[in-house]
Amino acid sequence: MTQDRPTILSTVSSQFIEDWLIALRALCSDAQYKSLIQRSDLIAETGQLYGRVTLDQIVCLYQLAAVETGDEMMGLWSRPIRPRALQHLLTSVREARSLPAALYRFSTFWNLLLDDYQFRLTETDNLVQLHLHPHDKAPVQRFGHMLILKLAHGLLSWLAGHEVPIKGVDFVFDRPDFDQDYAIIFPAAIQFGQANTCMTFDPSAFGPVEPRSPADLNDFLKNAPRDWVFTSSREHTQSLRVRTLLSQSDWSDATLERTARVMNMTPRTLIRRLDADGTSFQGIKDALRRDIAIRDLQSGFKSVETIAQGVGFSSAANFHRAFQRWTGSTPTSYRRSFRKR
Repeated sequence: MTQDRPTILSTVSSQFIEDWLIALRALCSDAQYKSLIQRSDLIAETGQLYGRVTLDQIVCLYQLAAVETGDEMMGLWSRPIRPRALQHLLTSVREARSLPAALYRFSTFWNLLLDDYQFRLTETDNLVQLHLHPHDKAPVQRFGHMLILKLAHGLLSWLAGHEVPIKGVDFVFDRPDFDQDYAIIFPAAIQFGQANTCMTFDPSAFGPVEPRSPADLNDFLKNAPRDWVFTSSREHTQSLRVRTLLSQSDWSDATLERTARVMNMTPRTLIRRLDADGTSFQGIKDALRRDIAIRDLQSGFKSVETIAQGVGFSSAANFHRAFQRWTGSTPTSYRRSFRKR
């Protein structure tokens, strides 16, 4: 099975991949690193990283870097993960007869490869938890912790034939400034600064395993990490529900009052629930406008003025200022840099 591509336009901040880039730089010569970043379209005309990163850019960098560094986890762990390791992981996991058994195979596989961390799987009648425990005082690699948990979730969803619900995700590291990026990745409540990194499931929501052929396995590997990094869930947080509703509305109707009414709640209740998600209605609206604008600028079919109007700006000048605040680049220079590639 190949999961559907995200139905919600999404980008993450460049800070989100910063740990990954630091690890990647340590594996490469300066020329090789610069080449990888350029071929992944991550650098603006100014020579700086774009402020926002798209799914396509993440996928491109992963696919290039995993091959060129000879490490399928690209320096995120102390021991390199040699080529074809993920293929062997999928071969093992697809033989599991239940999703808990697949998680056991997943944890056993990684415990043979990782020196600095160990997975522990715990099961009760009500909870299944996949814990990531350090050996001694192993350094915390935020992107690495995210990626390996998301790989586990992606594999379970691949086996189940649908996105498996997650009850919660804990991270051992402190809440970062870009914490809202994690809501794009995980369909669950997320906590930071916990005792260890952990992903929790309700086993009653698992369902059966679907048979997966060698062709299915090859498709999963070919698309990596597209099929398992970004969630396709629309319902896991109030903020993504709001984002979905706004993406289906005219900007003239994109108001707090109307959105709350469609969601069968009062504006005050919606404000309170978004605050619990760590966001706001205006923040969600601006993020959606930003991501639509980035998509349209990359496609190259619309003028900057048309894009500005299309995302609800009263003037191109206001749109220019907002876009530069979002990405560190003007709309014109952002588009021009993509046309040169």
